[in-house]
Amino acid sequence: MEKSKYYVSVQARTINTQRGDAAYEFEIEAGEEELVQLQELFDSMDEFDQAGFWRSHQPFLEYSHDPENDGYDYYLKEIYRRLSDWGTEETKRHIATMDVGSM
Repeated sequence: MEKSKYYVSVQARTINTQRGDAAYEFEIEAGEEELVQLQELFDSMDEFDQAGFWRSHQPFLEYSHDPENDGYDYYLKEIYRRLSDWGTEETKRHIATMDVGSM
C-alpha cells in the first residue's frame, strides 16, 4: 500500500495533504486505510465532545461520573497512539514527550 505525507492538527481535527494548507501539529506517513481510521477517530471524539458540551449545562454532575469525558479521553489517547505509530521520527519524539498515557 502506498503511503503519503499528511499534516495533522488534533486541535482542529484536520488532515491536510499540503504543509501550508493550515496550521498543524504533526506530520505522518499514511495510506488511505489509515486516513479513514484517523478520520473515524476524530469523528468519534467530536461526538463525545458535543455530548460533553450538553452535559456541562447540567449542574452538580461530578466529572468522575461523566462517560462523555471518558469517551473523549479514550479517543484522544487513541488518536495520539495512532499518530505516534504513523508519525515521522519528529512526531514520534514529540508525542513521547507529551506523556499521553498519563492523561
